[in-house]
Amino acid sequence: MAFPPLNLVMWQGTRDMLNGYAKVVGKVRQALAPAQKHWWHVSLHVGGTGLVTPPMPCEGGSVAITLDLVRDEVRAERSDGAVWGRPLRGQTVGQFYDELMGGLAGMGVTAEVERKQFDAWRTSEYDGAAATNYWNALVAVDQVMKRFKGEQRRETSPVQLWPHHFDLAMLWLSGRLIAGQDTEDAEYSDEQMNFGFATGDGSVAEAYFYVTAYPLPEGWLGSALPSGAYWLEEGFKGAVLPYSAVVKAEDGEGLLLSFLRTTLKSGSVLMQGEVT
Repeated sequence: MAFPPLNLVMWQGTRDMLNGYAKVVGKVRQALAPAQKHWWHVSLHVGGTGLVTPPMPCEGGSVAITLDLVRDEVRAERSDGAVWGRPLRGQTVGQFYDELMGGLAGMGVTAEVERKQFDAWRTSEYDGAAATNYWNALVAVDQVMKRFKGEQRRETSPVQLWPHHFDLAMLWLSGRLIAGQDTEDAEYSDEQMNFGFATGDGSVAEAYFYVTAYPLPEGWLGSALPSGAYWLEEGFKGAVLPYSAVVKAEDGEGLLLSFLRTTLKSGSVLMQGEVT
């Protein structure tokens, strides 16, 4: 499986625009979709040619939205066959909002999403080749993460992209509740580990894989990791594997799976006293 190079410096403008577009689509999903625990109703999924929403209920049926990173377009499709689309050409996030909301309204779909939250994006930059390169990386990562997900017996979330941080992630749930937390609040009462892929941020300046745990198991930080991975204690506390290490590895898929499996095993043992 090929993992293409993904140098953030070379495509950060495009990444930031895609992040903004994804936030708009995520807010539409949040407005239309039934609520799910851990906010699983606001995420996007890896589809055939881009980031997609599952079908969302609307008057007269359902609607799904695709950020197509191969054809460089945003597309909405209703269950009755109606289709609307516009090119991704570097429009500001506010302009993207206007176009998408107008397109949905023309299809009879109403989503209550405030525009002002997207006014912060003043610049516009979009490189279709960079977007497609990111897409190819995302496809490769998604396949490995879904293989890892398929190995688990305990409950896991979908492998999903979070618009707020623009990371592809999967949550693993031990099934145990955290003492002292409100059991009605799944986000803070479920013992969990989070496995993800980010394109680079204030904590790590390059694309990277991460594993975090909540609550943090005593003795987990500093445990053995595969070659190239390290423990991070500033920004967030967890294990990090640079994406570049996977790109350069003779068996990148094997290295990534080893990282995910190793951290899950060590973390779950400390959480529960048993191997998953």
